[in-house]
Amino acid sequence: MSDISPLIKRSLVDQALDQLRQRINSGAWQVGERLPTEPELCAELGISRNTVREAMRVLAFSGLIEIRQGDGSYLRAVVDPLDALKALSRCSLDQARETRHILEVEAIGLAALRRTDADLAALREALGTSGSHYHGDLDTFIACDLVFHRRLVDAAHNPTLSELYGYFSSVVGAQLRQTLNIVPRRQEVFDLHIELLEAVEQRDPERAKALSRQLINEP
Repeated sequence: MSDISPLIKRSLVDQALDQLRQRINSGAWQVGERLPTEPELCAELGISRNTVREAMRVLAFSGLIEIRQGDGSYLRAVVDPLDALKALSRCSLDQARETRHILEVEAIGLAALRRTDADLAALREALGTSGSHYHGDLDTFIACDLVFHRRLVDAAHNPTLSELYGYFSSVVGAQLRQTLNIVPRRQEVFDLHIELLEAVEQRDPERAKALSRQLINEP
């Protein structure tokens, strides 16, 4: 019996999550609104306090609610980031390229305006590592290249953009895997990275954005 009880508990938590998400999606609570207390939710949903507490923790982890100790729980968002991740995992190569274009190009334009000397040092380091693997193992290069691109987006100094790009990185990696799976790899593609860093260093947002578009659209 002890081996079965965790499964039963998980099922009850999943049921509680479904009911809470239905209320969020239906607009029963507004963003910023304080949610009912645990005892109130227990009575409303007909489940135990421990199950409600576990479900609320899951919602807090996903970013939908904020639990303030001694104050209560508040609705932070009505869209579950996990749903966005699921959509990203199913997108086509063309959809990935379009989404990357919208997100990365504008972020890099901001990076050219806002980058610091520390950002440039981190970018030079990442590009040097990436360059040393460009003609080697594909997965190793992609991992290094993603570090460079994440640092470019981070140089925009917009935490929201950085967070979104972090979610999107796995899709970017899948796109790179398809477009770079050729031997030998064209040196001119990597050289665009060098030019891109130069544009950011020179605080030239339009050139940086144009080079970013060119990189994303590389076959």
